[in-house]
Amino acid sequence: MVVLDATVMNIALPSAQNALHFSNVDRQWVVTAYSLSFGSLLLFGGRLADFVGRRTMFIIGLAGFAAASAVGGASVSFSMLVTARACQGVFGAMLAPAALSLLATTFTDPKERGKAFGIYGSVAAGGGAVGLLIGGALTSYLSWRWCLYINLVFAGVAIIGAFMFLSARSGPRTAQLDIPGVLAVSSGVFCVVYGFSNAATHSWTTPSTYLFLAAGVVLIAVFGFWMSRAKSPLLPPRVVLDRNRGAAYLGILITGAGMFGIFLFLTYYLQKTLGYSPVITGVAFLPMIACVALSSNMSNIVLMPRIGPKPIVSTGLVLAAAGMAWMTRIGPHSGYATDILGPIMVTGLGMGLMFSTAFNTGTYGVAPQDAGVASATVNTGQQLGGSIGTSLLNTIAASAVTGYLATHVLPRTGPSAALQQLALVHGYVTAFWWCAGIFLFGAIVCGTLMRSGPLNAPAHAPAGAPAAETTSRVTRG
Repeated sequence: MVVLDATVMNIALPSAQNALHFSNVDRQWVVTAYSLSFGSLLLFGGRLADFVGRRTMFIIGLAGFAAASAVGGASVSFSMLVTARACQGVFGAMLAPAALSLLATTFTDPKERGKAFGIYGSVAAGGGAVGLLIGGALTSYLSWRWCLYINLVFAGVAIIGAFMFLSARSGPRTAQLDIPGVLAVSSGVFCVVYGFSNAATHSWTTPSTYLFLAAGVVLIAVFGFWMSRAKSPLLPPRVVLDRNRGAAYLGILITGAGMFGIFLFLTYYLQKTLGYSPVITGVAFLPMIACVALSSNMSNIVLMPRIGPKPIVSTGLVLAAAGMAWMTRIGPHSGYATDILGPIMVTGLGMGLMFSTAFNTGTYGVAPQDAGVASATVNTGQQLGGSIGTSLLNTIAASAVTGYLATHVLPRTGPSAALQQLALVHGYVTAFWWCAGIFLFGAIVCGTLMRSGPLNAPAHAPAGAPAAETTSRVTRG
């Protein structure tokens, strides 16, 4: 539900705009309202799950998300739709960390944990593409409103499952909630996400972009300083200072920037250049999703217990970079089977290896009372990466298109339709090269920071801790 709703409304937006009569300027807020509330409240939602119980927060998040989706689907005005999307983000910030921390604390057996995180990684990496497919089908054959109503089905099944199969466990209630930390990080992430979203639709030089970005950086720096001083920090330094976990968080942030770029520009290319319908565009992503599912499960079930996360994450990011470099061969009349299928399958294999392994590693070995906030840190990295990647790559692609037209249009003549298509493809190709560079950068970062060997090796014991006790605690997850 959470990952799907980050992309499903992109397909439904034109139909929603026609129905509710809002402007092109306002249109972006249907997407931005969700990402702002979701990203800025993730760490708070994760810590609440640790405090009041993961099953409780999971059910509250599901019920609230469903209610907000119902209101959004029934919207009769632009303000009603945007408010509902913002509420979706609020409850999504409760739901996402609770879901991941439930996996981290429930599946402690290495084989079961590998299967669980393989499935979770498949959903997290392929959910954006599934959103495009579902959004296209629902908008084409039913109504844009069903892009929101569909969440009622998902939530209903999940709530029934939660009551039937999840045990109610209360979190520790002795520690105090870190209110200054909540305010600092929520405000900081809000400013960063808003700044990058504004840059994607306006300009990097507008005050509403650079002032918000500057404020976000300052607030996040203040949050980092406060975490080292607070008695009960919102995000305990022990969670992020572990080399494997820290590298996993950075890797998810970096990969999120490239991943959202893939979905964004490949969707534009398939629809605007090759003329695919929204439904066929979604179908075109299915081989990629299949490769994500295959490599996600293989990495966690077969590879992780034997070789650890470092070679898997690095190889996955190199594969994703290779797929994007291959994708740069596209042209205005490329064929799907000859020019697109191979690159997206290679990229899907790489993203599946990376994401499922990083999600597992980012929650591995944390104390049970920190599982929620560790899970929220994973989700925050993906959300921030998506915001950064979308705005940065949008700007780069737009500049490439402008530059191409400036150097190819003859004086006193406007660009022909064919030349405009060539310019657009040049912009997409430039964005794909940047995606490849982003993935390679992530491979270098993760390969440098991560330790070699399986996660439960005795070498991971913290300094000063008895080896046997630490190994047992880490193995239990």
